[in-house]
Amino acid sequence: MSALMVPSPALSIIVPMLNEAAQLPDLFAHLLPLCRGGCEVIFVDGGSRDGSSDLAAVAGFTVVHAARGRAHQMNAGAARASGKVLLFLHADTRLPPAAAQLIAQALAREQYCWGRFDVCITGHSRMLRVIAHLMNWRSRLTGIATGDQALFVRRDVFQHLQGFPEQPLMEDVELCKRLKSFSHPACLRQCVTTAGRRWETHGVWHTILLMWWLRWAYWRGTDAVELARLYR
Repeated sequence: MSALMVPSPALSIIVPMLNEAAQLPDLFAHLLPLCRGGCEVIFVDGGSRDGSSDLAAVAGFTVVHAARGRAHQMNAGAARASGKVLLFLHADTRLPPAAAQLIAQALAREQYCWGRFDVCITGHSRMLRVIAHLMNWRSRLTGIATGDQALFVRRDVFQHLQGFPEQPLMEDVELCKRLKSFSHPACLRQCVTTAGRRWETHGVWHTILLMWWLRWAYWRGTDAVELARLYR
């Protein structure tokens, strides 16, 4: 008797993580309904020392280990994934309701092979709403998205491009530049929510100026390794 064929999931969600144990229970609760709906979820640990990978494994999720760095980790997760579409989700980002259906509807249109969501940033500063608005506006204008916006892409296209460039910074920007040769992004107005801890920890205005300067320098041709050194 031949073995039963298990259908491949339509969507694989890949979550790079590094020392995220404090917020994993909330993330697990967020992702479980998507799992029950048929999505594949893969956590990719980059060397956590707080038991993050053990927590994900005990919760029943697939865990992959990779060299530290989002590009390395996301590529490792994509290599393990079996879904027709890959979604890259930061550990502090939460998807909108019916995210899987929204992605399927967007990519059902032939003019799109990838896309992203609008973003809303949670936190105390009112400036975070302005930052999110500017991020969404800039993304629509340029066709470039960031990892905070939950990038999604057809797996065959991602494989054709050989994944994220394995550089220490701006890997999401570089991938988007390459994806634009296939199609413009599907810019979904439904919001993912992401924590504003980066802005509030280092100062809102300082972080705004730093991120814009880094993007300008990258556009001017500064090497990503040098930018990563300055960023840290």
